[in-house]
Amino acid sequence: MGSGGLELPPGDEGHEGNSADVPPGAVSLARPMAAGAIGPELDWGPDAWREVRTRAQRAGRAYIWLNLVEQRLRAVVAAVLRPVYEPVHGDDWVVAAAGPAGQEWVQRAVAVREVSRRKGYLLDPADDNVISFLTLPQLRELMVQHWPCFEPYIDERRDVELALDELEVTRNVVSRNRALSEAVLGQAERASARLLEILGTGGDVPSARRLPVDAVESLVGDRYADVVAVHSDRVRLLRQFPAEDIFGGARRLDAMGIGLNLLVQNFSGRRLVRLAESGARVRLLFLNPASSAVKRRERELGLKRGELSRSVEMSILHMRRVRSRLRDPGAFEIQVYDETPRLTAYLVDGDGTDGIAVVQSYLRRSRGMEAPVFVLRNGSKVVKSNEVGEGGLFAAYREEFEMMWADSRPVS
Repeated sequence: MGSGGLELPPGDEGHEGNSADVPPGAVSLARPMAAGAIGPELDWGPDAWREVRTRAQRAGRAYIWLNLVEQRLRAVVAAVLRPVYEPVHGDDWVVAAAGPAGQEWVQRAVAVREVSRRKGYLLDPADDNVISFLTLPQLRELMVQHWPCFEPYIDERRDVELALDELEVTRNVVSRNRALSEAVLGQAERASARLLEILGTGGDVPSARRLPVDAVESLVGDRYADVVAVHSDRVRLLRQFPAEDIFGGARRLDAMGIGLNLLVQNFSGRRLVRLAESGARVRLLFLNPASSAVKRRERELGLKRGELSRSVEMSILHMRRVRSRLRDPGAFEIQVYDETPRLTAYLVDGDGTDGIAVVQSYLRRSRGMEAPVFVLRNGSKVVKSNEVGEGGLFAAYREEFEMMWADSRPVS
């Protein structure tokens, strides 16, 4: 007889779970599998493993954003409310700020902190406070309850609440290890970036106005020597990083390659004129359309004789027309080189810490549109205190451009 008053069936092999010999009211129990029988039924194939890895990767990205938002919001709430409540209530200022409406959840946070203390979970003394144990909704509640205190620092309360509403969906999914779709992940990343900007954390990287800093880059950017994005071809690059975002507002543009199609075909001459007239300095380095290197490249790509050279010549003529419309043609330089082309590189504001570079290596059988693309951020490499600073890839490509420029000749 079981504890619930139901009779358990006999355990011998003469009784099956669905046998008529089982007495009425008995509970049928699943029998243990024989040794080695667990494989085919419970094994995961490649598709199942791919699916769970995708889920884990998405959840990891979302968790990073949620963690950044929660830590930033915690710091903002503490900076605003501690001076108001701490002088009177001391270490219990969070309990006082929560008020009667928040007594239940704030007392729960106090209890969790005490348990963490006893069990040795508080490894960092900076976390030995009640506010470190508040969740994102509870931090939001403190902000809403005391909005007049936050109003001088935050323009729109509605923007903050809308962003937090969007994040709450992702937070519930991530905390329960459920499937996170690409659409919800994208929404969470946009909401997090917007909220972090509202909370005053958008100005630490100068180039963020051109290429927003991803949460993952903030954490592991030092592992990739300035590389912040990799695209399998130029089409995917322009889908996520349009030419206007790359070149718009540049104060300096240095470009080298064969025909510089990323610039010539995707950024209008009118925009280039406005860019130069606003004070930008432009240096463009093309492969000489009359050189033997062009003919070799045509053979590599299987092009008709003279097809590539005519294309490069048209690009140069287009840039010459742009230069002729400027009041100061000296700020818009065009040169050609005769060496074997090795790469195409666009360095935007490469003389400062806000520089961005788009780099492609030439492949023997692939045109520039089809070659992989690397996006670099100048100065993104984190130099640790016990290491000697080393230049990243950005500096290497900038040096390559300067050497090529010195060995080239101007186009009249």
